[in-house]
Amino acid sequence: MNCRECTDFLIDYLNGDLPAAQQRVFEGHLQLCPPCLAYLESYRTTCNLAEKVREEPHEPLPEAMVAAILAARAVKPGKTD
Repeated sequence: MNCRECTDFLIDYLNGDLPAAQQRVFEGHLQLCPPCLAYLESYRTTCNLAEKVREEPHEPLPEAMVAAILAARAVKPGKTD
């Protein structure tokens, strides 16, 4: 397995959906490839944070912030006032 293939199987691995043989190959690659292991851990952290954000109640954005975001989006690139 190479690094590209490792990223292709990442979601299935984290979800526990890889067949046992593929999981062994995947984990073998992780043992030999610190960059892929680091990528896996950062991906796992990102997924966990996204899940927390989805579950936690949020305060509505202040109207002034919404207006500023909309105004910034309305400005065309290269346009000056």
